[in-house]
Amino acid sequence: MNRKTLVLPAVIGLLVPVLAACGGTDSGSDNGDAIVVGTTDAFTASKDAPAPLDPAFAYDVGTWNILRQTVQTLMIQPRGEGEPVPEAAESCGFTDSGNERYACTLRKDLKFANGDPVTASDVKYSIDRARALKADSGVFALLSTIDTVETQGDNEVIFHLKTADATFPFKLSTPVAGIVDPDIYDKRKLRDGFELDGSGPYTLKAEVEDDKLVSAVFTKNPNYQGSLKVNNDKVELRNFKDADEMGSALDKGDIDLMTRTMSPEQIQKLSADSDDKVDLVDMSGLEIRYLAFNTNAPTVKSKAVRQAMAQVIDRGELVSKVYGSQAEPLYSLVPASITGHSNSFFNKYGDPDVDKAKSMMERAGVTTPVKLTLHYTTDHYGSATEKEFELLKKQLNDSGLFDVDIKGTPWATFRPAEQKGAYDVYGMGWFPDFPDADNYLAPFLDKDNFLGSPYANSAIRSDLIPESRRVADRLSASGSLTEMQDIVANDVPVLPLWQGKQFVAANDAVTGTAYVLNSSSTLQLWELGRGVSG
Repeated sequence: MNRKTLVLPAVIGLLVPVLAACGGTDSGSDNGDAIVVGTTDAFTASKDAPAPLDPAFAYDVGTWNILRQTVQTLMIQPRGEGEPVPEAAESCGFTDSGNERYACTLRKDLKFANGDPVTASDVKYSIDRARALKADSGVFALLSTIDTVETQGDNEVIFHLKTADATFPFKLSTPVAGIVDPDIYDKRKLRDGFELDGSGPYTLKAEVEDDKLVSAVFTKNPNYQGSLKVNNDKVELRNFKDADEMGSALDKGDIDLMTRTMSPEQIQKLSADSDDKVDLVDMSGLEIRYLAFNTNAPTVKSKAVRQAMAQVIDRGELVSKVYGSQAEPLYSLVPASITGHSNSFFNKYGDPDVDKAKSMMERAGVTTPVKLTLHYTTDHYGSATEKEFELLKKQLNDSGLFDVDIKGTPWATFRPAEQKGAYDVYGMGWFPDFPDADNYLAPFLDKDNFLGSPYANSAIRSDLIPESRRVADRLSASGSLTEMQDIVANDVPVLPLWQGKQFVAANDAVTGTAYVLNSSSTLQLWELGRGVSG
């Protein structure tokens, strides 16, 4: 059989039954061996981030993908696109016309993996804990529209919101809203290390070396009650230092599947080769990459410097030379496939033009060349990141307007330094918390934003974000969403570069690979099984 490249439409989840009946009693795979999944995501406990797996702290796609297997949320995002559906909850919904009161009724007989009952008070405790701890990762900001959490009996939770928030059901599907056991999770401090407990489809056993998680073994939770069908008994998530090492493990049969992050060269090779053992699955993705600025830093405090960078950088060349068909140029923080997207950066700057950039700098009285260091992380977004930054350096330096150097740093050091404002310009990626335009704008522009950015626009924070959240029909919110994107293009606190696809390569005997990642890059290990694929 030829190697299969499966291309999945963004709406694949709408073409099949999205959810099965409760997963607590379903039998797993007939094969008792763990399905082994490879990843290059690095999981490190450090002095700056000692609690990487606490739901009140974790805020990156890798740690969230561990949490989603183990810590249950009231709502969950379905296989494909669409609104979130109940998970730990039996039902949830707004109970007023203004989208300010949201009530959930829990499923009956919910239990943590250790057998303790899950009650409405546990939900309230978990949400209030995350809000009170205000971890410096900024993840608590996802819960910022909550005013108070109320319980009625053991099974009903009511959220009273400060302001209307049509995106609130999505936020309850994210790990920061995960339900934790008050007997295990202290409300006054984060839980350090890699221990993790919850009521989700799996329990976790972590193998740790030198404060790094090298293997996470997920075993089916016999007490799980929820909406998911769990198709296996055990999955191991194994860390590799890079994509080449991970690919070799797949070739040797040491792992069954590899996911993020594969290199562009690997994907190209897998697409072209014929093999009767490995399938390459190509699916839609909502990942974006961008440059972020410390707008208080002297080198980039002038808006003209940031605008000139936006005018000079050639996204088309960047994509074609580094990522090929695996990415597309991006001219807004909001990806092209999301309702409310606007090509604001292209509308303002058009094609790359050095002369226009030079005029911007001259009018602002900026002395050129501007000396900058572009910082990037060496081990978080894939092996192509260094090549990407080499090309960005060349584009900027070739303009004669900049004198740019680049510096790579491991994620465990890079992220805390970025949050503390140590970098003037730095490269980041974003995997959405949920697939809505709000989640590509508010996390970067609102108070307590994800980047810790000093940039603040009063119209965005006071008017446009609240205005967009009042509208349940997201297409009708396009006016305020477009205005925010236009302001970003003018002020350039962040500079979007590209949006990407996502890929999985798997042993042909592994089933469920079409659904192991959703469009938000959520790892859905419960979908995997063993058998003969079609």
